[in-house]
Amino acid sequence: MIVTDLGRMAFGEAWKIQEKAVAERISGGPDRLFLVEHDPVVTLGRNGGGENLLVSPEVLAARGVGLVQTTRGGNITCHFPGQVVAYPIFRIRASRGGLRGLFHDLEEVVIAALARYGVQGRRCDGRPGVFADRRKIASIGLAVRRRVTAHGLALNVGRDLGVFSLITPCGLHGVEPTSMLLEMDRQATAPHPCETQIIADVKQTLVASFENVFDKKAVLA
Repeated sequence: MIVTDLGRMAFGEAWKIQEKAVAERISGGPDRLFLVEHDPVVTLGRNGGGENLLVSPEVLAARGVGLVQTTRGGNITCHFPGQVVAYPIFRIRASRGGLRGLFHDLEEVVIAALARYGVQGRRCDGRPGVFADRRKIASIGLAVRRRVTAHGLALNVGRDLGVFSLITPCGLHGVEPTSMLLEMDRQATAPHPCETQIIADVKQTLVASFENVFDKKAVLA
């Protein structure tokens, strides 16, 4: 599993990188994992989500927030600095439960990572992603081409969740978004005095979780 930290990048640029990696994986290349923070953007799933956009595209643009139609499943979501996004370019394996098993494993990656910071993550039946109590802390949405995945998971880390006020996240009415720093107690946040530091730490923790859950050795690139 080749791991690349893309830093902060526009959603469209990261998608071009994913598309290239998917083509290489289909042709026999390695599994890859990309980590990134995105510029503020609202993304729609391939089957819709526009009905859950609470403001006009013009208002989004005025606030410096992009709007992108994607190829992933799921409904509407958003990305922004302070949220760590992980894009696994993996081949789906029947031995691991196929696509359903992959969703389960991605949730397990997040749950294990959250536990490292004293946050208890849990699944919610019928709702992909990870919750802290009833608050949603991570979203998952995938695209699949010839049994190779793209897109992935988004874990809220920072305290500023303002972009979520512009949408009904994932089309789930009444579900409140949350983040790691909002859920962690003061003792847990003490070693991480600034958000930049904890973002870097969370990326490393997610890579370790991917290694453990998927039984893959990470090679940094």
